[in-house]
Formats: sequence, structure tokens, C-alpha cells
Amino acid sequence: MSGTSLDGIDIALIKTDGEDTVKRGPSRTYRYVPEQRAILKDALKDALAIKERRERPGSLAEVEWSLTEWHALAVESFCQDFGLTSADIDVIGFHGQTVIHRPERRLTVQLGDGPLLARRLNIRVVHDLRADDIATGGQGAPLVPVYHRALAQSLEVLPLAFLNIGGVSNVTWVGAHGELLAFDTGPGNALIDDWALKMTGNPVDTNGRLAFSGRVNEAVLAQFLGVPFFEEKPPKSLDRNSFAGLDLTGLGPADGAATLTAFTARSVAMSRAWFPADPKCWVICGGGRKNPALMAALRLSLGLGPEAVIPAEAAGFNGDSMEAEAWAYLAVRSLKQLPITFPGTTDAPEPMTGGVLAEA
Repeated sequence: MSGTSLDGIDIALIKTDGEDTVKRGPSRTYRYVPEQRAILKDALKDALAIKERRERPGSLAEVEWSLTEWHALAVESFCQDFGLTSADIDVIGFHGQTVIHRPERRLTVQLGDGPLLARRLNIRVVHDLRADDIATGGQGAPLVPVYHRALAQSLEVLPLAFLNIGGVSNVTWVGAHGELLAFDTGPGNALIDDWALKMTGNPVDTNGRLAFSGRVNEAVLAQFLGVPFFEEKPPKSLDRNSFAGLDLTGLGPADGAATLTAFTARSVAMSRAWFPADPKCWVICGGGRKNPALMAALRLSLGLGPEAVIPAEAAGFNGDSMEAEAWAYLAVRSLKQLPITFPGTTDAPEPMTGGVLAEA
């Protein structure tokens, strides 16, 4: 169960041994109403004051309780929608809402009370899956790569890249023998969404129309791509607000959207410099795959056609539920004390497990 974005709560049901066997079941997104999104955006501001991961300054304690209740209600709705009871669910993987992620300070905070959720639903919950990795000097993200590797076994195209475009973009490179390399490539949807909201009042660039109608400002784009992050060797990770200070002064709504869309795409293309071999196929997950302007920009930047840069559905997966499925998979691996992070994915010192179990 994942609530990493400000869009809503993604829930997915899978049956897995936490290793090679994955049987995907139903999934659903329970979207936040504007009032809930506003509460979470305020929480992001309050979180800037956090110095230690257990601190909850400002409204954060109240928001954490509310967020946990929203997740409980979503699980109850999911069970009702698909004819399930609590007895049908062995464990919940609970991500919560990331409000601050500063691995250089060994600090990451995902709002969400695992023990409260376990009591509320009478189902055991694995939560706080990033904390152990961060505590040992890892980046704490991304955590989905080990699930990507399990999914890649159903495809016969390796090396393969899974690109998740959420608030930020992250890539998993899966080698011919199951080798893993994963890192955040740069911005995802966050800058585009924030720009669209600011300039048009619409929280997203629907169907990429704004970007399609504009022209990329190459000088501004070059400045954005000069940010030191892109020269850093992976593994590496970003916060949603890592690029919030970029200056788009002088750009109109359409040109700004086109430039930000190109920024996401070209930063993805730059990430190939770190791969041991070029992927034969890119599987695009997350909300970004639904933006035709962004998909077109990706194909242009990668120099590949539509048969090699494909939405998750074209590979037989569900791009909306993949992260929620991954959290369920990670919860099972946590229960079995199997590694969930690796030197090549988070810069962990060694393959390591993580997560905290809250009993029902």
C-alpha cells in the first residue's frame, strides 16, 4: 500500500513468496480530495523543521493520525470492493507519506502510524522500510528495484530498464544475470504539476497539451541540467522539492511546461552514462506514462521508438499499482528477513533487510 504522491492511496493485492513467485491481484487508487491534498502540502512545509526522525513539529502529529485513518478507510473500501476480509490478508506493506528525505543527514520521515493501522484493521503491518538503510548510510531509496527484478523474469528482453515517473523519476537497470543498479535520475512530474497549477489552476498538464503547445527554452534547460546532482555517481536520491528553486522567470505557461517536460526526459537520457550496458527496452511506470508529451520527449531524448519505450501495460504490468504491489512484496521479504536494499540500489554497505513489524 503506497501513498507516496499527493494524488491518493494506491492499494494492490498480490500473492508472493517474496522471491520469484508473484501473482498480481486487484488494485485500486483512492484519490485524495482537494482538502486532503492541501493538508499534506502544509505538512511538507512543517516537515522542514524536522531535525530527528521521531519529531512531529507543527501539525505533523495530527496529520499523521489523519493519514493513517485515511489509509485504514481505503483498506476497508478495498476489501468491500473485492469481497475480502481481514482474514484474507496476511500482511500490509505500509509506505505512508514521505514529508522529508535527506539521506545526507541520515534523515527520512514517512508519516504513518504502523501500529495504529495494525490495530485499526486487525492485520499485521510492516512499515518504516527505509529507516534501516538510511541509518547505515544508504540513500533509503529507491526500494522498488528488487520487485522490478522479480517482474523482469517474465520478460525476455535484458538488459531492461524500469523507469518510474512520480514526483521524481527513478530508474532500475536489470542486467542479463539479474544485476541491479537503481537511482533517482532527476525530476519527474512534480515540477510540471506545480507549474501547471501555478500558471493555469489545473494541478496537472492534462494530456501534455500545455507542453505540446510550447517550445523548449534550450538556454534555461542547459542551466537546469548543469545542477551538480547529475554529475554525482549513483546510487543517489532526491526529495520532491530538490529542484523547487529553479528559475523560470520570463517563460510563459506553454514554454515553461515544454522546458520542464524536456528537463525530465533529458535527465533520464543522461542517466544512461551510469549503466553497464544500454537497456534494450524501457518500461515506463508511474503517472508520467500518461503524459503523451513526456512520453514523446523520452523517446526523442533516448533516440528510441515506441516499441522500445513502452508504458507498463504494454509489458503486461499495471503502471498505477506497481509501487503498491512492490510494498506488499517488500513486506513479505521483510518478514522473511530477505534483503530489500543493495549496494547497487541505495549504496547500502551490504544487502540488507529492513522494516518494522506491527502485530495485529
